[in-house]
Amino acid sequence: MIKAFVVDNDRLRVTDDLAAEGDRVVWADLFNPTKEEEARIESWLGIAIPTREEMEEIEISSRLYIEDGAYFMTAVLPAQTEADDPLMSPVTFALAGNRLITIRYHEPKAFKTFPLRAEKVATGCTSGDTILIGLLEAIVDRLADILERAGRDVEAISRDIFEARSTKASKRNRDFQELLKGIGRKEDMASSVRDSLISLQRLAGFLAHVAAQTKMSKDVRARIKTLSRDVLSLADHATFLSQKISFLLDATLGMISIEQNAIIKIFSVAAVIFLPPTLVASIYGMNFDIIPELKWEFGYPFAIGLMVVSAILPFWYFRRRGWL
Repeated sequence: MIKAFVVDNDRLRVTDDLAAEGDRVVWADLFNPTKEEEARIESWLGIAIPTREEMEEIEISSRLYIEDGAYFMTAVLPAQTEADDPLMSPVTFALAGNRLITIRYHEPKAFKTFPLRAEKVATGCTSGDTILIGLLEAIVDRLADILERAGRDVEAISRDIFEARSTKASKRNRDFQELLKGIGRKEDMASSVRDSLISLQRLAGFLAHVAAQTKMSKDVRARIKTLSRDVLSLADHATFLSQKISFLLDATLGMISIEQNAIIKIFSVAAVIFLPPTLVASIYGMNFDIIPELKWEFGYPFAIGLMVVSAILPFWYFRRRGWL
């Protein structure tokens, strides 16, 4: 699908007729493009559109390059970030003259919010480079929101791990398995965002070189510099968040080990308590001349029942205490 935008009164407007308004189009957004749509854009601009396989290559030379007078920049961006399992996929930004072309195979939220805002408000996005900067700023803002939400969730997990437990029942109800799952999900989220920020950091550096080479306006170069600083600060924050998550993982495993050691201690104490009576019974229990139960009609069932009860009672007690 191709969505083309033209400038109308300093605002972006979607046009359905790319052929008629081709000269006025400043941004063409290709979402899951077909071979015919790729060929149409290539014929229109005279440049080669990278394939999905080329976009997914991790070499910097494959993600940031100049070809046929156009500047190609690829970054890995997350989508479906409302959940803890974001969809990560590359997005290519191509500056061809005064036009911006974006190629993507998923739908990051910035590609929804930015066009809507640019249609309603005069954001100064009247050319390919200014649209690119505005779009990248919206992407960075979205990544910042994701990190903020992940940070709040990590703080909640931290409180759940370290808060004082007033009763033994509350200690038993602490589900370490769910805590570990939550920590793992947050680590995946933080790692994904950090990978995205690293790719954006490289993109911003390349874009600054392009701005100097093509002599973009001073305002655009200043916004690129600010964008690069924002990405760097967010990358540092994502690294800090990953380190905190690793600490919480170690702390949770330590808590599990402490509780397991406490349970083993209880079992050890119980074994020590019952060991002397067992030893005495083993040595002297059958060494008496008079054992009334030997001639008692219900002696054998009584002994069997006593053994069963003596086994069930400790098991019930341990289950009630939450040790099993």
